[in-house]
Amino acid sequence: MRQIIVVICLTLLTGIGYFLSRHQRTISAEARQLEGMQQTIVLRGASQFDEPHAFTRALRKFEELVKTYYHGRVEFELYKNSELGLEKEYFTFMSQGVSVDYAIVSPAHMSTFSSSAPLIDMPFLFRDLEHWEHVLTSDALQPIVDEIAAKADVHLIGYAGGGTRNLIVNRPVYDLQTLKGLTIRVMGAPIQSRMFQAIGTAPAVIAYDEIYNAIQTGVIEAAENEAAGLQQMKFYEVGQEISRTEHAITVRPICFSGKTMRTLPVELRQAIIRAGREAGAYGRGLESSEDQQILERLQEAGQIHLHDFRDRDQLLELAAPVKDAYAKEIGAERLLQRIDAVQ
Repeated sequence: MRQIIVVICLTLLTGIGYFLSRHQRTISAEARQLEGMQQTIVLRGASQFDEPHAFTRALRKFEELVKTYYHGRVEFELYKNSELGLEKEYFTFMSQGVSVDYAIVSPAHMSTFSSSAPLIDMPFLFRDLEHWEHVLTSDALQPIVDEIAAKADVHLIGYAGGGTRNLIVNRPVYDLQTLKGLTIRVMGAPIQSRMFQAIGTAPAVIAYDEIYNAIQTGVIEAAENEAAGLQQMKFYEVGQEISRTEHAITVRPICFSGKTMRTLPVELRQAIIRAGREAGAYGRGLESSEDQQILERLQEAGQIHLHDFRDRDQLLELAAPVKDAYAKEIGAERLLQRIDAVQ
């Protein structure tokens, strides 16, 4: 009988000990989480631009939203005007988990880790602004998100952008006939030249800071850019005729370092993911609306003349074979199909 009582007592003591140990572990985990929330966490961001720029303002909105959704102590240090380098360096820093925790980066700078990422910058990828918005609010780009997270250890937490690129010309261009043979400056990526050749122009790769003089001296007749670039570089002084081809709409992911993310409290991680998505939407609305406002302001001042491009559907048809061929070359056929399928 005594042996039975001893066994029962030992069993009870063991059970109580296990319960207390497990309870203590729970308390310790909660204490660590609370301690993490009580300590001030400092996150560092980077922007190539000044405070009024749409990208910088989108990052400021991200910071504001994180503070709204996270109940712990977090502060942000945003380095502007390329103080920490350029977007390519920002992405490398985030991948390594040093210097920069969050930034807006062009997809072109992600090609080392994702061969499909440059597709997002391809001309005529989006049918119009509505299609662009629907793609960015769907899961169409998820394959790129997953690949970048796995290979670069960088999270794409939101999509800013929204600048629409049009033709800046020294004569009116409003249909395929007036477009034919137009000498135009394009960016250096081979897909740019191939695409503009396909729609009937004569593309030339010229440095960005040489565009003004090249149009002024007749080396080229046109360039292509967003409204912000048109205004900042005063291209309207040599190219007053703006042809609204809307051949490209920018996508600029808000990125966050995976290595940094894993060191943060769970609640802060959740706040960052939510804030990134919402700040991206804010940035898209900001840039797309500012784009239109700049054009209207310049038109009202008599500095530009706006021309709707009548044959835009035919431009999309001419571009389609080049889009398909490029997607095949970089292994992005399924991604292009996902984008095209969005209504």
